[in-house]
Amino acid sequence: MTPLPLARTVGLEMLALLLAATCAGCDRPETLLCEACRQGIRPEPSVRRTPAGLVVRAAMPFESVAARCIRRMKDDGETMLARPLGSALGEVLDVLEAHPGTGGSLRLVPIPTSRASFRRRGYRVPDLLIRRSGRLPDRWLVARGRRTDQRGLDSERRAENVRGSMRARRVLEGAAVVLVDDVVTTGATFDEAARVLSEAGAHVVSAVALAATPRHSERNANASGTRSN
Repeated sequence: MTPLPLARTVGLEMLALLLAATCAGCDRPETLLCEACRQGIRPEPSVRRTPAGLVVRAAMPFESVAARCIRRMKDDGETMLARPLGSALGEVLDVLEAHPGTGGSLRLVPIPTSRASFRRRGYRVPDLLIRRSGRLPDRWLVARGRRTDQRGLDSERRAENVRGSMRARRVLEGAAVVLVDDVVTTGATFDEAARVLSEAGAHVVSAVALAATPRHSERNANASGTRSN
């Protein structure tokens, strides 16, 4: 039996993957991301500050279609979603890089992925998003030790949980840095990363996240609005 050409084999495998797929945003069959849900992950930039005062720019809120797509990318291994999500992240990075005084020389440092998460997924989510935005990550931070899951922790306990959880790979001597992560909640992880890099000699300009979870006040406002309706 004559083997199929490689290109055709790959094409058939991709077709099988597509036919078995459901939309990450709405579960529509036979597509990885339908057009309506693609519109649902268009950038809606927002700005907030961490407890230590670092400015964080997020490409979109972590809710609805965006939250479902990010979970599918992180938890279900659907890395093809990193391309449209990375494109949204890239639009926020474009604004930062165009800011007067940066000269396009900003270095993008991803929040490090724990060894356990890397073993489980086989990829580092912040690094992947940076690459899909058309840029290269500078992996100047390394995770160390173990920390508990951040979910369910308040701002103070999150800060305690991440303290000492990363280290700098080397002395950085004034490098202008933008920290990058997939999701920001309180900003405690960004603060710890900024502290470590600053001690290594870097100048942390800002932080960027693909998505930001709603603040408690925003959740309460949304819940009140839902009840009133």
